[in-house]
Amino acid sequence: MASRSAIRIGIVAGEASGDILGAGLIREIKKRLPAASFEGIGGPQMQAMGCRSLFPMDRLSIIGFEGLDKYPEILGIRNKLADHFLSRPPDLFIGIDVPDFNLGLEERLKSAGIPTVHYVSPTVWAWRGYRIRKIRRAVDHMLALFPFEASYYRKHHVPVTYVGHPLADEIGEKSNAAAMRRALHLPVKGVVIALLPGSRDSELKRHADLFVKTALWLHKRHSNIHFVAPFVSPATRAIFEEALYRQGAWFLPVTIVANQSRDAMAAADIVLLASGTATLEAALLKKPMVVTYKMSWLSYLLVQPFLHVKLYALPNILAGRKIVPELMQREATPEKLGDAVEDFLIHRDKTRALRAALSGIHRSLRRHADARAAEAVIRLLKSRKDQAK
Repeated sequence: MASRSAIRIGIVAGEASGDILGAGLIREIKKRLPAASFEGIGGPQMQAMGCRSLFPMDRLSIIGFEGLDKYPEILGIRNKLADHFLSRPPDLFIGIDVPDFNLGLEERLKSAGIPTVHYVSPTVWAWRGYRIRKIRRAVDHMLALFPFEASYYRKHHVPVTYVGHPLADEIGEKSNAAAMRRALHLPVKGVVIALLPGSRDSELKRHADLFVKTALWLHKRHSNIHFVAPFVSPATRAIFEEALYRQGAWFLPVTIVANQSRDAMAAADIVLLASGTATLEAALLKKPMVVTYKMSWLSYLLVQPFLHVKLYALPNILAGRKIVPELMQREATPEKLGDAVEDFLIHRDKTRALRAALSGIHRSLRRHADARAAEAVIRLLKSRKDQAK
């Protein structure tokens, strides 16, 4: 390893969530190694912490087949990054999420003797388990956000540190629903249900009508319910509003807000949402929730042979049992979703038991993730220095 005053760390994040993780990690490493420098790809938060971004981060922010036309450009960026780091090797490289991009880069760097860390486990434990072989070739040390991931990697002989989840550090033990309702101009009294049908256009196209029909089903049975629906973009909001009119649901009492998904969930009594990272936020906010997801039948048939899990919703995976309803594919009907939401309204004892379980999950994930991740990185740096002596 280079001398303490000249430590260089390569680092690549490919989307906003990774930019947040990267900024926290850089901040904590610099507390311990003030002279460390960082370069690679990062967004505004990582750059604000001193990371030199060699390419714009948004060039990597594509999802699956939606960005096939961009793959040649992305492969070009990865090759240029590899050439850059191989010609002037950093002391260590950290890939944050975006495994399709980072694992290939890490494999090339590790084979050249550069220590590699991957932050945020790919969902290899859930599907496409064969990827563990590539992970072993590419990664010297995995930083896992969830305890079950760490167990998986130990079983497969990949060095791992469970660091906890930064959201669990960030979100307090209790949230003020009344204050959030006032901030979002929602009724202070009565039942509020948050609708989160997804953040991507493709998810909204599959879920918007389903969520609107479920809201209609609930409204007919409980006229005091008010709905709040946050959307990350004008495009996703438009898809939802088109569904409202298509279903003749323009009269529904629904407040639509830009972004503010966490505030909307904090203000709600119950959350109906698409499976994804929002379920973790809902869990940390201790909210009763009903989780759903629909994909095209062709996609479902293609994915099914590679799935290794019986539980899909993250709170259920973390609990090791079904603590929140999850209704996927053919089970995702307005009547079944509405009935699951109504069950929380009627049986308050279920809500209390669920909140207790979610509090336990929150405590297990609150581990000062940024600091633990930084300490794991520095341990790897020091061990490589000791080996080189």
